[in-house]
Amino acid sequence: MCAGLVLAPAGHGSAHGQALLTVVDAVARATTQNPDARMADIAGHEAATRVAQARAGLFPRVDVTDMWQRGNQPVFVFGSLLGQQRFTEAHFAIPSLNRPDAIDNFRVAVAAEHLVYDGGAARSRIRAARLGVMQADTDVVAVRQALTLTVTSAYGAVLQTVAAGATAQAALDAADADLARATARRDAGLATDADALAVEVHRARVAEMRLRASLAEDLARAELNRVMGEPLDAHFTLELPPVSSAPPTADAGALETEAVAGRPELRRAALDVDVSGSRLAEARAAYRPQVFAQAGWEGNGGAWHDRAGSWGVGAGVRLNVFRGGADRARVAEAEHAVQRVRVAREQIETAVRLDVRAAVARVETAYARQTLAASVVAQAQERQRIVRDRYEQGLADVTTLLQAAEAVMQAHEQQTRARVDVLIERASLDKAVGR
Repeated sequence: MCAGLVLAPAGHGSAHGQALLTVVDAVARATTQNPDARMADIAGHEAATRVAQARAGLFPRVDVTDMWQRGNQPVFVFGSLLGQQRFTEAHFAIPSLNRPDAIDNFRVAVAAEHLVYDGGAARSRIRAARLGVMQADTDVVAVRQALTLTVTSAYGAVLQTVAAGATAQAALDAADADLARATARRDAGLATDADALAVEVHRARVAEMRLRASLAEDLARAELNRVMGEPLDAHFTLELPPVSSAPPTADAGALETEAVAGRPELRRAALDVDVSGSRLAEARAAYRPQVFAQAGWEGNGGAWHDRAGSWGVGAGVRLNVFRGGADRARVAEAEHAVQRVRVAREQIETAVRLDVRAAVARVETAYARQTLAASVVAQAQERQRIVRDRYEQGLADVTTLLQAAEAVMQAHEQQTRARVDVLIERASLDKAVGR
């Protein structure tokens, strides 16, 4: 196959009228339409709302209550009359105090409380929430990088199935030509019916391979559409990338350094360390005093439209003296969490470095296989030509002829796999480096 070959879908007619889809286009579609990418974006908006929730701790809390009550409970009646400012000397009578008549009380209250100082707990929560936004942004990058590799793999799978179908079709055409040769030699008395039957069996096997390749192509295209977020029945014309003769040259150490700086997993791990530090600071804030201020106003009346108002203000200090050891356990838990995420980050860094080395090795191997596959195709085609000439001259049997045909078919498949592997392994290297 030549470089830049456009591959049309087998079994669906020509590529006329179908959109040309490159790997770059497929990745762009996936990063905007794939459900994983969309969920990652939504998670980022979720994280942003947590910052607003955490910032609410810096502001006063104000509650308004409007309620109606009725009863003859002595304390309720006594307090309601005082709140309504309707208490008189007659209400001091013992019978009135013990067995008062039922009354209505319409009460509206406005209460405000502001935590002036909480030991830094609120600011620690705000910092953790902001770090959560950065984590969500990092997750978006990670999802997009993973989708890039997934899309490239799915794209390559379609290329392989299309190429397999084209190879099978070429092999089917060659089998028809070989059958014609075998039939002509049989009719000329230079070969037996067994030769023609052997070629016919070979042709039937190749036709089955062509059918299997068509079915595999349909499934591969549906999978590519799923990853891109397109309808499963959408059809695109895919382009086999041109052959690149040499792998990208880069120092392995430099690639590892780039990966440590750019891999979203490592950035997420570093943010996990910071978040756990904020949680530890929040837990330690429980040992510090809290300073608060309060203010309130309420109106009480025997009717909804007739109420007497009163107000009150206050301030105080709340000190945590003893909670059964819960705060101490919470601090210890947070300290262990900090240690755990630090170890996890070290583990991830080691895995990232190993991932880069493995990806570099796979890319070099893929390029070597691509070079080898090109020579194998040329050799297989030349051998088939020679065998056909020898068969027509009666110097080779039909088994050798069929073996040569099989070798050509396998060589073409090997070449396509090698080129697709280069495409996938380069994407894998980019992901390993964090690009």
